[in-house]
Amino acid sequence: MIKVARSIWTGVISFGLVSVPVALYSATREHDVSFHQFQEGTADRIRYQRVNERTGDEVDYEDIVRGADVGGGQYVMLSREELASVAPGRSRSLDVHAFVDLTEIDPIYYQKTYYLGPGSDETSKTYALLRDAMAHANRTAIGTLVMRGKEYLAAIRPDRELLVLETMFFADEVRDPRKEINRLPGRAKPRPQELRMAEQLIDSMSTTWNPKDYQDTYTDRVNDLLDAKVGGGEVAVAEKAPTATNVTDLMEVLRRSVEAAKRGRAAPTSGRAGRKAPGRQDRLRVAGRTDRSRTSAGRRGSTASPTGRAKAPARPDPRAMSKSELVALARELDVPGRSGMNREQLERAVIGAGKRSRRAA
Repeated sequence: MIKVARSIWTGVISFGLVSVPVALYSATREHDVSFHQFQEGTADRIRYQRVNERTGDEVDYEDIVRGADVGGGQYVMLSREELASVAPGRSRSLDVHAFVDLTEIDPIYYQKTYYLGPGSDETSKTYALLRDAMAHANRTAIGTLVMRGKEYLAAIRPDRELLVLETMFFADEVRDPRKEINRLPGRAKPRPQELRMAEQLIDSMSTTWNPKDYQDTYTDRVNDLLDAKVGGGEVAVAEKAPTATNVTDLMEVLRRSVEAAKRGRAAPTSGRAGRKAPGRQDRLRVAGRTDRSRTSAGRRGSTASPTGRAKAPARPDPRAMSKSELVALARELDVPGRSGMNREQLERAVIGAGKRSRRAA
């Protein structure tokens, strides 16, 4: 029997005079090991109780009200009814306020991911229209919704056949690092040779993103620890954390790291090296630039032209690139107005910028 996922919110996406019925589903789940608390040396569970600090008596949940500290040891008490009178009501509308370029949003604002499905079979066509229009325009909807008694800022983006909703923090909920961190690097700058070596290390460890390459190894070790203790086996002790690199040894450490990465010993956390991700020069080459020092993976060797001059290797067609790849390439080529372009406009702009780059070279 197939278990049908239950939506956690239903309503409509509203923009202009258009309303698109949708249902919200949780897109992620955590897999932490669940622990209970015990008094050490016993099997006695630790329980939490609501206790009156003056009398020591337990208080029923129904008899508890909330109070806000207003200073000077004074509190303002609010009942559930008073809070409910000003709290956002149970809304069924996800109001879109604007459409923005996804690349303009700092990931620090993202909170939790949800899937947005069509509200019903009858409204799937309207849902698909909104999804495809947003994908074609490379736009993300910014809106607000009320869920579980709280108002959320949300970003809605197209993702293949679905719309995905990201709840977001409001601006005043994001902390200023200058107020939170005592040791900001400030004007300290590395030497040019250190910077070049660090870039080489990053380049040698670059790969394509594949989430399946990574797993929660700490939870695995906790489960192994539990199994070992149940079976009476030995517990493997984890390695100590590495010590900080001495500044005077930085160049030598970087050099050894680059050599190890080139030999294949340095790999992502999962232990899989993966394929090398296309770098800036590889992306520029798609638009027409060449790179004397490297060739991208999968390209064929040069062939002689009838004139005897070396024929340029076959290049990927921008029309075969994804929309996100086109946007990234347009950014690298500094294409003006790229955030407002649709796919066809991006393709033309990228090809034109590549031709101009070749002429300038």
